[in-house]
Amino acid sequence: MQHALMETSRPIQCYYCRQRVSPRNSNERLVVCPGCNLEIKVERSNIFDNSSTANEAYGQVKGFCPTKSLQYMNFMRKRTETSPKRTSLNSKPSPLQRSPPTRPKKRAVLCGVSYKETKYKLKGTINDVKNMRDLLITKFGYQSEGILVLTEDEEEEHHPTKKNIEKALKWLVKDCEKGESLVFYFSGHGLRQPDFNGDEIDGFDETICPVDFMKEGMILDNYINTTIVKPLIQGVTLHAIVDACHSGTILDLVYIYNRKTRKWEENIPPSGVNKATNGGLAISLSACEDDQVASDTSAFTRKTMNGVLTFILIDIVKKYPGLTYGDLLDLIQETIDEVNSSRCLISSNFFKKFFNNRITQRVQLSSSEIFNVSKRTFRL
Repeated sequence: MQHALMETSRPIQCYYCRQRVSPRNSNERLVVCPGCNLEIKVERSNIFDNSSTANEAYGQVKGFCPTKSLQYMNFMRKRTETSPKRTSLNSKPSPLQRSPPTRPKKRAVLCGVSYKETKYKLKGTINDVKNMRDLLITKFGYQSEGILVLTEDEEEEHHPTKKNIEKALKWLVKDCEKGESLVFYFSGHGLRQPDFNGDEIDGFDETICPVDFMKEGMILDNYINTTIVKPLIQGVTLHAIVDACHSGTILDLVYIYNRKTRKWEENIPPSGVNKATNGGLAISLSACEDDQVASDTSAFTRKTMNGVLTFILIDIVKKYPGLTYGDLLDLIQETIDEVNSSRCLISSNFFKKFFNNRITQRVQLSSSEIFNVSKRTFRL
């Protein structure tokens, strides 16, 4: 009796939505799934446990075939009719299929990686991409046909895999022409690894992490520099905005701006390898310095998650049109200081533990050439 009670009172799994359901008593032989309202017959074969016997019997309950059940078929029909369809942020045909002379003079690659169903998932990256896309269109005159979006909400060809990101970077600068403005935006994880080529002053290569980086590997700063910095010809301007940890010199640009001294500092590789453009201008705004981590938080809206750099940058640019790079850097840091002083909590338990609920990142500006940050207007 006790054995039977234990067997029938243990959770079972719904055959469609896989939600666990517990029978109310040992005599109950039919339960209704609260997730999809399907009736499930209680048998030994669909009691949930980790044994091979139970797993092999999964979906083979006597007297119940969900694919032939009228109830199941009606549920499937209604679910198909009522399920909201995700609207792609990419135009059709895909921006990847556009080439000179039909492609816009202003082009952007916006990449947001949320790493869904992993222990290192991020909640704000999709919001970041949507907000950045809106900024480019409404404030800087970009056309949707010239904006390529890579997120896990898009179709497979636009997922932020390593292969797709590398393809997108090549598309961005291919056959670039004088007068073009290009943007590379990334929101996701960033890491660093030992540099074995002797071209990093601090001894580490900075990287960004595609959605499949655990299998395919990370994308190194060396690759990004070779792919989207070196091809820039005179008259072409590239902006990279990277909202990720350890992203300070993610483009390996040769000048770094020190906000404290208000001076540019050299970041020339010790190995002497050439990291310059082909006459064009590359500017990078990174969420933090190479040895720092970046945060995402709901402190700004109390509703949605956002990357700290992305949210503050967009908010400032919308409020203060025509501001300089120096103004932008100062206002970003002032906003971070205000958030810290108000004790607004950041989202990650990791950051809460190690940084006492404070946003510790300092935005990093780097460039392929020196310019006056107090006079040059920020324009994407």
